[in-house]
Amino acid sequence: QVQLVESGGGLVQPGGSLRLSCAASGSISSIFAMDWYRQAPGKQRELVARVTSGGITNYADSVKGRFTISRSDAKNTVYLQMNRLEPEDTAVYYCHTLGTLGKSWGQGTQVTVSS
Repeated sequence: QVQLVESGGGLVQPGGSLRLSCAASGSISSIFAMDWYRQAPGKQRELVARVTSGGITNYADSVKGRFTISRSDAKNTVYLQMNRLEPEDTAVYYCHTLGTLGKSWGQGTQVTVSS
């Protein structure tokens, strides 16, 4: 089992930046991909960014060039640096892992982009 704890959400003005963190514990060695998803009110949960254990990253088209996913294996943590935030980025952001023991989800952290 993998446990995930997110932090770093909040209220930010359009054009601003936030960095989300997700600390993993438990069966860390079983993880082969770490992701960030988001879910806006009335919308389906969507994949925002992924980083594999080999360091390969991919992003949703809507965030390419603005968001950066990274991971620290030493800290068992994945980050999402979000720049040039837009009101459309407002959502609950969830950390997610894929591994040999299955999937795990964090509790979510709210990001609100508003003036």
